[in-house]
Amino acid sequence: MTTVTLRLLRNPMDISLPESEQVELSPREIEVLEQLSKGLKYSDIAANLFLSTGTVRKHIENIYAKLQVHNKIEAIHKARNNKLI
Repeated sequence: MTTVTLRLLRNPMDISLPESEQVELSPREIEVLEQLSKGLKYSDIAANLFLSTGTVRKHIENIYAKLQVHNKIEAIHKARNNKLI
C-alpha cells in the first residue's frame, strides 16, 4: 500500500497495481464497471443488468474499495490500466 501511494505521489497518472497487489473483481462487478465506463447512470445500469439501483451502488462501493479509488473516473482508469475491462 505504501509503495502504491508513493508511486502515485511521484507520478499521478501511473495508477496500475504491482503484481503482488492485483485485485480480483467478480464477474458482476466487471459488468457493472463496464456499464459505468460507458457513462450510464446507476438506474440505467440497474435496468440493463436486471438489478436494483441499490445493488448497483453496492457493487460500485465494492469496486472502489477493491481498486482503492474514490470515484468512477479513477476506477475506470485503473481497471483499464490493469486490463480488468
